[in-house]
Parts: sequence; C-alpha cells; structure tokens
Amino acid sequence: MFDLEYIVKNKSKYLEILRLRGVKLDLEFILDLNDKRIKLQNEYEEIQRRRNEIAEIMKGGIKDKEKYIEEGKNLKDKSLKVQDKLGEVISELKDKVYALPNFIEDDVPHGKDESDNVVVKNIGEIRKFDFKPLNHWEIGERLNLIDSISAARVSGSRFVYLKGNLVILQFALLNFMMSILTNEDKLKEIIAGANIDVPSKPFIPVLPPVFVKSEVMYEMGRLEPKDERYYISSDDLYLVGSAEHSLGSMHKNEILELADLPLRYVGYSTSFRREAGSYGKDMKGILRLHHFDKLEMETFSDSRSARSEQDLLIAIEEYLVKSLNLPYRVISICSGDIGVPDARQFDIEVYFPGEGKYRETHTSDYMSDYQSRRLKIRYRDDSGTLSYVHMNDATSFAAGRLIAAIMENYQTKDGRVEVPEVLRPYMYGISLI
Repeated sequence: MFDLEYIVKNKSKYLEILRLRGVKLDLEFILDLNDKRIKLQNEYEEIQRRRNEIAEIMKGGIKDKEKYIEEGKNLKDKSLKVQDKLGEVISELKDKVYALPNFIEDDVPHGKDESDNVVVKNIGEIRKFDFKPLNHWEIGERLNLIDSISAARVSGSRFVYLKGNLVILQFALLNFMMSILTNEDKLKEIIAGANIDVPSKPFIPVLPPVFVKSEVMYEMGRLEPKDERYYISSDDLYLVGSAEHSLGSMHKNEILELADLPLRYVGYSTSFRREAGSYGKDMKGILRLHHFDKLEMETFSDSRSARSEQDLLIAIEEYLVKSLNLPYRVISICSGDIGVPDARQFDIEVYFPGEGKYRETHTSDYMSDYQSRRLKIRYRDDSGTLSYVHMNDATSFAAGRLIAAIMENYQTKDGRVEVPEVLRPYMYGISLI
C-alpha cells in the first residue's frame, strides 16, 4: 500500500495530483484514520509491554501476587478490545489507501479526458489508394478469414473464428517479435537508435497463467472496473485482461538482487474482457473482442532506471510498427485519462484507412512502485538496503488490432492483403492473403 508518511510530507502535491486526475476523495479522513491506526498500534504495544513486565515479576517470589494477577487479566481484556479496534481500522484504511491513485510524473500533460491527450510525434505517410479502402471485417468476410456468424451461434457476440492465413499471420507477428525481444544485438540497435541509456538485456519468454486470484488483481490495481472482468466465484479467480496481470505479480513477496535488474519478461497469453462499457462500439471485426491473444512486455527495475525502461518499451513498440511500415502517432496520456496505477502512460495509434482514423494499438504504462508496494516486491542494493522495485508494462502486440491494421493498410484492389515484407520469412512462402 501507499507510503502514507510520504503523502503526509507531500500533501499539497498529492492534493494537486488528485485535482489533475479529476479524483474526488476525502484525503483528510484517510490521514486521520491512519493517525488512529498509529495510536491504537502504540496503545496495543504498550499493553503488551506491561503484560510482559508483569509476567517477569510473577516469576519472582512476591507477596502481592493477586494484585498483579488482576492487572494481568484487565490488560488481557483491554488488549483484545484494542486488537479488535485496530483490526477494524486497518481493514478500513487498507480499502481506502488501495483506492488512492498513483502520483504522476512531472511531464504528464494536464487535462480532463482523452480529448486533452497530446500527440508527441506523427510518423509515416498515410497510403493513398486508387480505390475505396475497405474495413478489415469486410475484407475478412469476403476472404472467409473472419467468421463472426458461426462464432455468434457458438459463443455469442464479440467472438470470432480467425481462419486460414490470418492465423499464420498472427504467429508470424509472434515469431517476429520474439526474434527481436530475445536478441541482444537487435535490442542494442533499438537502444542506440532511440538514444536510451539502458542495458541490452534480452527479454525472458513466458507462457503465464490466465487465472489470477482476486487478492492479486486487487494488489495489481487492476481489479476495477470489475464489470470488465470475467470472474469464477467458485474458485475466487479472475481471467486476466492482459498477460500483465500474471507477469507483474509473479515476484509477489520476493526480494530481488540489484545485480539481476532489470528483469524483463515477454508473455504470450489469451486475454479476456467483458467490454461492458463499450455497448454498441466496434461490434464488427476483431478490434474489440471478449477474448484475444496478446504479447505483453513487463519489466522490473530500480527507481533510477525505470523511466528509461519505459522509453525502451516505447522504442520497441515503435520499431514494430515502423518495421510493418504502418503510419502511426505516439500519444502522451493526460492526467485525467491516465490509469489509476500509472505514473506515466503513452499510447501508439495506427492509421486505419478503412475507417479513416487512427486507432490505439499499443500502450506503455510506468507504475513506479505503486504495484510493487502492494505486491511486496523489493530488491536489495549493494549496501543491503531494501527498496521497492519499479515496474513497467507495455504491449508488444495485441493480435486483433494489429492484424486489422495490416489488413486495412495492405489491402489490394482485388480485395486481398499483401503480407508486410518483414513478416514474410515467417509465413511459409505466403506473400499474399
């Protein structure tokens, strides 16, 4: 949970962050509740100290034992009452503190909602077609590559059968990204090109669990909004909305060594989202499904290098879309739109010619020590001092969105799709879908 002492010392700054985030809560009540916790904790410890003192006295040969026996009984009763009160206060305080949003970095733009997000850069030429470009679902249906009708009969809306060479395209993307993230020389190239001061340590591939305990989702700060999550009450498990949820928590309650940082993982898993808040949006195609496959990056580092780690993740995301020759822009997410656990967030949006607009395909989240405090993930530095790690997560690729972007940008006049040059070595000789 948050270091409330730090919030007390930086109270005016945190109140300003709450204002910038558009979050309304009674911070004074939380701080008063914490003061109550401290007083009860001190009272409990003082009672225990006196009980121990009496126990030592009783070991000796004293005449007035009855007096001490009576005091001991009274202290025991008082101890139980104080302990109960302390437990109630701690429980209430935990819920209040866990709802507090993270601090935000100084370079996060100020704004009330997504309309105030800032375009940092715009890369690539938007292709000019000599025909009217189709939406990806029109292409997919014509080529029998996206089957939502059969999926609706079997599973309902927002499910599809992805078929044929689109499946091969998805695994081509996976293999291409793995060839980058596990290759130190390629990472050195990306780091040098982006002028970032970080080590070129490769990512460790992981196939993570897709079920996560409710307490872990709570600690990750990703439990809300609950109506977006698929929950199995009989087992108290949530289906992940991203590999981040099980990757970021894999070192829960561990102490890492500074020499091992940064730890970098890349996890491939199916992700599940109810899309409860998007009624009527993106009902066609593969942009907003209840389940989709995703390759996610997660890193653990010390506080000094954590922002540079995020810069690396963004550079990797850019490398992918540049390699695919997709026009895109990088967006700095403003204070009113940034995620609750995030201290700094960037999105990448790719241009979709079938829709005539940019759509988000990648996100990069720097959480500072917000999640690690809750998960109790620390590292030991050279002096033996323990500190909380700083965490980053970022999209390597979300299959549906990136496949849709490729389909719309690489469509041909006769309704087929060219395979991007960089993916052809992974396509078994297929260059046209």
